[in-house]
Amino acid sequence: MASGTAEWVSCSRCRELTYGRRFERDLRVCPGCGAHSPLTARQRVEQLLDADSVRPLERPAVLEDPLGFTDSLPYPERLRRARERTGSEEAVTCVTGTLMGHPVVAAVMDFRFMGGSLGVGVGEAVTRAAETALRTRAPLVVVTASGGARMQEGALALMQMAKTSQALAELDEAGILTVSLLTDPTYGGVAASFATLGDVILAEPGARIGFAGPRVIEQTIRHELPEGFQTAEFLLARGLVDAVVPRVALRPVLASLLDVQAPAPAASKPAVSAPATRTRLVRDPGELPERDPEEVVRTARHQERPTTLDYVNQLLDTFQELRGDRLSGDCPAIVGGVGRFDGRAVVVIGHQKGHDTPERVQRNFGMALPEGYRKAARLMRLAAKLGLPVVTLVDTPGAHPGVGAEERGQAWAIAESIRLMSGLPVPIVTVITGEGGSGGALALAVADRVLACAGAMYSVISPEGCAAILWKDGSAAPRAAAALQVGARDLLRHGIVDAVVPEPEGGAHRDPMAAAELLREALSATLREVTALPPDDLVAQRRRRFRRYGVEIPRYA
Repeated sequence: MASGTAEWVSCSRCRELTYGRRFERDLRVCPGCGAHSPLTARQRVEQLLDADSVRPLERPAVLEDPLGFTDSLPYPERLRRARERTGSEEAVTCVTGTLMGHPVVAAVMDFRFMGGSLGVGVGEAVTRAAETALRTRAPLVVVTASGGARMQEGALALMQMAKTSQALAELDEAGILTVSLLTDPTYGGVAASFATLGDVILAEPGARIGFAGPRVIEQTIRHELPEGFQTAEFLLARGLVDAVVPRVALRPVLASLLDVQAPAPAASKPAVSAPATRTRLVRDPGELPERDPEEVVRTARHQERPTTLDYVNQLLDTFQELRGDRLSGDCPAIVGGVGRFDGRAVVVIGHQKGHDTPERVQRNFGMALPEGYRKAARLMRLAAKLGLPVVTLVDTPGAHPGVGAEERGQAWAIAESIRLMSGLPVPIVTVITGEGGSGGALALAVADRVLACAGAMYSVISPEGCAAILWKDGSAAPRAAAALQVGARDLLRHGIVDAVVPEPEGGAHRDPMAAAELLREALSATLREVTALPPDDLVAQRRRRFRRYGVEIPRYA
């Protein structure tokens, strides 16, 4: 990106001159246009890891010239020159250390060394870094910069894709967190193996990422590529990376992610020691007032009711939102991520309607696309891998009914989410916080414990939809709401929910902070209850819960 004297630096994108020392203080990011200058492996390690914590891993012995390859130069001579120019033995540097106090194993690539190409030296080093993470149970962080596989090593270089992917699979099986940071550029065999297999994939702004390079693609298909093609931002919009993170924010974002695998404070016990009498959960429907069905619907849909992100910001000590289904896109109607609730690491997923009209339109009024359910499923699998409880917050009129959603498999996405949740080997607590509409709500509500806020509703169909189908008259919606028995009192009476979370007088929208504190107490008690159960018992009890509906008579029926 940058050229010029040691004292002044010129940005190759916007040509702005920057004082050299300021440029270094800004982590080699242009203050004018924000372009991120390439870093060496050493610079990257120094920026990310804590000072004096870094310990290099032993460099593995590998076949240096397995093919006896010569182009314009013998391959050994190319290696010698690369080492002389960069001061590194290979295109990757592997170390152990700490990042804001969190132990980590890091594999950091350097594009200056033969274009960061993946050969046997890189593949073996990354694999050994993964094996070190496996042995020490420290998270693995991979920082990539590569043009692809190393041609001078032929099919042996190709095999490194399988070797490194296999090493990350072993970390998956062992429940060890992996995080990828994709920098400019990340292409070819690296992109198609360990770079994109992380549990969480971050990218630097403007980084170019893909399998085939744009020149190859244009020459092959003979079409002009779209604006911003293969940039980090392009891929974020298509659900392939979790976040685009400016360099200045990388350390705190990575630390927030690494924190989910750290023990909880106070000898690994969550800070939820409040006595059970403070939880205020209502388990007897007789304690709840009978409410007019129209009022129930109006309260559940109130535009100012707290959203998932409102509750997240109020209840969680830390939270890192993760995006994308790693397949086709990201759905703004479902948000999710990892954080800490009362000292305990959790995965939180929920519908997000928004408050004002522009946000509600942007988030499809909380009606999720297939990408949303697939994103939620990806986060649930991450929770299962790391052994984290899942909290889901449900507030949706239903799944998105559009043509695009149907084309991308809405029914399949919902069904897969329901099946996944039924067998997920970690505790799941669901709270119906507002509107629980049909299968779009159930797709996030197959849980060990299902709670409903006092002002919430939950139904097989909206009252309006029911009225239109059965009464052939949309104005019969209040009659349909009464017949469907959608309110919290009836949900508790029928055993659909286990307990009701009280709300401030007049509804959660009247005092969102008080509503959040009531929810905090309910979640603390409920998580304490379900996390005490072994995984096999959790799954068995969860399946029995849903097996009995329509067969056993609820307690209060």
